[in-house]
Amino acid sequence: MTKSLEELSDALKKEAFKQGFNPVGIAEIPGSKKIKMRTDALERWLKVGHHADMEWMKSPARVDAEKLLPGVKSILVVGLNYFTNPKNVTENRLSIGRYAWGNDYHKVLEKRLKVLGRWFEKERPNSKWKICIDSKPMLEKAWAEEAGLGWIGKNSNLINPKRGSWMVLGNLLFTETLKADQPSKSMCGKCTKCIEACPTKAITEPFVIDGRKCIAYHNLENRNSEIPKNIQKAMGNWIAGCDICQEVCPWNMKNVPISEDPDVQPKDWIMNLTSKKAIKLNDDEWRKIVKGSSLKRIKPWMWRRNTNYILKNESLNSKKEKNDK
Repeated sequence: MTKSLEELSDALKKEAFKQGFNPVGIAEIPGSKKIKMRTDALERWLKVGHHADMEWMKSPARVDAEKLLPGVKSILVVGLNYFTNPKNVTENRLSIGRYAWGNDYHKVLEKRLKVLGRWFEKERPNSKWKICIDSKPMLEKAWAEEAGLGWIGKNSNLINPKRGSWMVLGNLLFTETLKADQPSKSMCGKCTKCIEACPTKAITEPFVIDGRKCIAYHNLENRNSEIPKNIQKAMGNWIAGCDICQEVCPWNMKNVPISEDPDVQPKDWIMNLTSKKAIKLNDDEWRKIVKGSSLKRIKPWMWRRNTNYILKNESLNSKKEKNDK
């Protein structure tokens, strides 16, 4: 018996939960006025150069889902919690963004979304579907907000009221009409903790991140041999990524569930990587340890560049401590 629109939508979300996704929601194309607002905000952000040299952000498909899947009518948006409680951690280890502690989330999401796509094929054989993760040009946070997964916070991360912002997002586009969920409403209120905590003032105003000032942009994406001096001094021991604006968010301090998902559990080398260990690794050794991780996009020479800045900061801090005594 063919499922009704509502039954199909509910069944699809249940299948998504079985794949370990939570939260889960559905948005309808072209979306509400909020999508237009987010699209306009992207255009302004690009116009003033906040994307730095991330030219892929300019792709026309980012503001037109039709270019990703002709005839698209609905989007299933899913979140995968990556907040874990690691054991046996080296005290003076280098800091790496939590999203990258486990297996490459691109592959993890794609594998699980493909299962959902195959399931949908059996329900609607004449429909088409397409997987979109952040490697595809799409306003994924805006669509997650539209699908009711949470709201875009002042630090530009998607925040869920029960699960915080420690999650990666995936999208499954369909040419089938599905029952949409209600878009989320912002609950940041007057809080500005993320803005105040950013050491480089990269959050220039609520919801606006200047990539040229962002530590995570520079240690992950900046392909220049040198990072700006003000970023060097502010990066502390962040060798890859930066979680400062998430760590101070009150919504990430409200009993956020700890994930037991094997794909997001921290790799031992990440929990025990010190600057002294990092600087000794050659290219082949770097490639070997980052295999199967989303961190493989960082070239070996970039790891050494970042490590050298951290070693310099450690030396300066050590001298300062001696002088203070």
